[in-house]
Amino acid sequence: MSANEMSFWDHLEELRWVLFRILIALVIFTVAGFIFMPWIFDNVIMAPSKPDFALYRWLCRLSKTFSFIPDFCNDDFSIKMINIDLTAQFFRYISTSFYLAVVLGCPYILFEVWRFVSPALYEHEKQKARWVFSFGSIMFFIGCLAGYYLIFPITLRFLYTFTLSDVIENQVSLSSYMENFIVLIMVMGLVFEMPLISWLLSQIGLLKKSFFRNYRRHAIVALVIIAAIITPTGDPFTLSLVFVPLYALYEMSIFFVKDDPKEEIEE
Repeated sequence: MSANEMSFWDHLEELRWVLFRILIALVIFTVAGFIFMPWIFDNVIMAPSKPDFALYRWLCRLSKTFSFIPDFCNDDFSIKMINIDLTAQFFRYISTSFYLAVVLGCPYILFEVWRFVSPALYEHEKQKARWVFSFGSIMFFIGCLAGYYLIFPITLRFLYTFTLSDVIENQVSLSSYMENFIVLIMVMGLVFEMPLISWLLSQIGLLKKSFFRNYRRHAIVALVIIAAIITPTGDPFTLSLVFVPLYALYEMSIFFVKDDPKEEIEE
């Protein structure tokens, strides 16, 4: 075995240190989130529950110009938050700090993953992989921002204002609000990793460009259904706000996968 080659146990030891460094980073970000959580909760997490949220103001201005856009100018909109679990606020304080640490620590986590797998790659593969991992970090944050500024506020506003009967008054529990907030934002962050996942699957030979081309119509139908589930408002404008970014990710993924062998020969 040459000096540059590592045994199975060497790789296992290196993986252990990678996981250890990631854990330390998450602890540091969690502590920082714990310190600033009162401000973050009032000014960031609860912001979509207030009528002056950025998306609502923007849509309100648009609705005055375009009649087909739903009215978001209702200044009376506000969420009545309740808590019925004695320990819920304390544990939500801690868990939200951890979720925030995962989001903020994503670039470092991807960097550690890159540093672990890069020795097994050729030089030209390293250059491409370095760019893809950097792009993946950026796309994750864009997805989280899309979830925060677009998906969660629209879903929250529709579900909170929807009434089965006038005798029922909507009140949102802390747990319900936080679960939807975290899930929608984290899911959108992962959804925006579609190009990176497509590249990884392409590198191991599981995905080719022909897959995206052959199943484009199926994908459009599936994405419309997903957009309709995420935004159950029923109006085409709100549906398109979700569908267009998802379909753009689908088309973007094509540029990250390998050509079919036949196409490579023709080129």
